[in-house]
Amino acid sequence: MAAGPRATADTAPAAGAGEVEGEHIKPFTPEKAKEIIMSLQQPAIFCNMAVDWPAQHWTAEHLSEVLHGKQIRFRMGMKRTDTAPQFETTCGYVEATLEEFLTWNCDQSPLSGPFRDYDHSKFWAYADYKYFVSLFDDKTDIFEGVIWSDFGFPGRNGRESTLWIGSMGAHTPCHLDSYGCNLVFQVQGRKRWHLFPPEDTPFLYPTRIPYEESSVFSKINVVNPDLKRFPRFCKARRHMVTLNPGQVLFVPRHWWHYVESIDPVTVSINSWIELEEDHQARVEEAITRILVCALKTAEDPHNTRAWLNPTEVEETSHEVNCRYLNRAVSALFDYYRTSKVVEIQALRTNREHMKKEGLNVHNHMEMEQTGGQDLSLGVVKQEAASLFGPDLVPVILTSEELPSKTGSIFEGDGKDFVGEDGEHSGKLHCTKRQRMMSKMLRDPNCKEDI
Repeated sequence: MAAGPRATADTAPAAGAGEVEGEHIKPFTPEKAKEIIMSLQQPAIFCNMAVDWPAQHWTAEHLSEVLHGKQIRFRMGMKRTDTAPQFETTCGYVEATLEEFLTWNCDQSPLSGPFRDYDHSKFWAYADYKYFVSLFDDKTDIFEGVIWSDFGFPGRNGRESTLWIGSMGAHTPCHLDSYGCNLVFQVQGRKRWHLFPPEDTPFLYPTRIPYEESSVFSKINVVNPDLKRFPRFCKARRHMVTLNPGQVLFVPRHWWHYVESIDPVTVSINSWIELEEDHQARVEEAITRILVCALKTAEDPHNTRAWLNPTEVEETSHEVNCRYLNRAVSALFDYYRTSKVVEIQALRTNREHMKKEGLNVHNHMEMEQTGGQDLSLGVVKQEAASLFGPDLVPVILTSEELPSKTGSIFEGDGKDFVGEDGEHSGKLHCTKRQRMMSKMLRDPNCKEDI
């Protein structure tokens, strides 16, 4: 399933100059896409970057054929509207095939089989956090259908990706990821994302229970908050967007997010991109793991289900946790040593170059240390923001009024994106509202009705 040659804006021939029919021109080169990802400080949607990926055709029906009866785990949650979050510790779980899921999802509540105890009108199902390497362990060629190298990460594909398949209403509670930033490719159906910036953490009432190494959860059900119990949440700045098939959402480091499926079947693929800050974050997480496990185990040594997230499958003994901390600290020191060597080498090279040019090295280095680096970073961030347009749409601050369950803040019915077979076809364009939002950001004086 490896993809064939693909053109970029820098390499493709101009129309009429020998362009191959059907060859897609990417709006950003891999280098430019990575530059945007590494500098942008707000969520944004990339359009027209993945329309030639084989993964665009991976509907739930197609994957059921690929997996050919393989059982996967579904999280079962209630379709309810109370103010308490549905943490994974409170959900039921079912081992089932995708065929069985699709049958149940057609409102055919079975009298037998794995979903027999779950009325489709009252429950949703979510096959979440399914790592490709485990799910497709005997079909490794499928990894090539996900081409994160288009975003500037050479060699990155399905091997470093996770699959998510859900029914309408399936969602993850509001949380932030401890490590990396996130790229999410929407394959089938639509998902609504509620995002909050890291600076709003005090307003999200963070908790480490249930405990999961890489996640910090919010005590709040952000789609139906209890403002009497959590009054500071009214200060949180909600950014909301509906992700359509073919689009790729970029979620910056430590942005809070609540994600909900708003179509009968949704399929998403994501990859967490490692960052330099992760080395220190892993040490902090290791310390947190030791403390949480020690305190909660002392309360009730035999009931880890009440506080340990089901995704945590590793042993949580104090000895194991200490070994984990030691590895994290060693990795951090190795990173510091390597970084220092690289920094020294770069300074030496730079100094030699300055001497050859006859420049004052001391003044140059002093300028860099007192603001040159910040200025350079600011220019990069400004350049990234200036790229907003039809192919890069920022996720902006929204009003407090939430859309209906099936409505979309940016999009009507998604028909421009999805064919009758559930796949998106043709060149993907952002919705009219998305284009207008982007235009308004670039031109604040734009008064056009949206």
